[in-house]
Amino acid sequence: MPSRVVRQLALCFALALISACASAPVADTKGAEFYFKQGEAAYAAHHFEDAIASWKKVREAYTSPELTAQAELRIADTQFQDKAYIEAAAAYDDFLKLHPGHEKAPYALYRLALSHYQQIAGIDTDQTPVKNAVLALETFLNRYPGSPEAAEVRLKLADCRAKQLEYENYVGNFYLRTGKYPSAIKRLNEALAKFPNNPKLDQTLFLLAKAYLKSGDKVQGEQTLKRLAAEFPASPLNREAGK
Repeated sequence: MPSRVVRQLALCFALALISACASAPVADTKGAEFYFKQGEAAYAAHHFEDAIASWKKVREAYTSPELTAQAELRIADTQFQDKAYIEAAAAYDDFLKLHPGHEKAPYALYRLALSHYQQIAGIDTDQTPVKNAVLALETFLNRYPGSPEAAEVRLKLADCRAKQLEYENYVGNFYLRTGKYPSAIKRLNEALAKFPNNPKLDQTLFLLAKAYLKSGDKVQGEQTLKRLAAEFPASPLNREAGK
């Protein structure tokens, strides 16, 4: 083979090798621990997005199961701290699904419940956050009744159930105002059965009595008013009921 051809082939090979080396991705040798510490530093400086980005790199590397779990939890905590409660709820839920037996599972479930609780808005808005909060709070108490957070969880659960009853009263009153008395009676009776011993049942009974009376059922209306007086003697609604 002529030397000229050999030199041309060698040159082409060298150029191809240089091109391949230039286009090859550079391996990330910093490691998961580096990115975890980087995330902690960013969080301390209140650079929450940067912190989450660093911890996501830890999660993607998955070189240490424990460090990965810590990073996943730090992502959820940072989203909660940043008041991104929808994202935080999803992150805590993912953590619980991936690490059900982890020592931080009770904490993650508690924070999941708080993430749903923080999304609760007015009575005329979507009630899904209330339902999700009740489910998470009840699950927490069933699994960890002796937890230090149990007392606070019970208070928040009672508040959520009061809000659920308030919503049922809201809907029942809407039916009452629009003349749909059978629907009002059905809805309010279901609320009485679903939320026994709730302190706001006086309003439920009062609305139910009005619905019965307006529907022409005087007997049921009077019996409901008597129940209101017997079970809630201090309720200010008794004065209105007396009319």
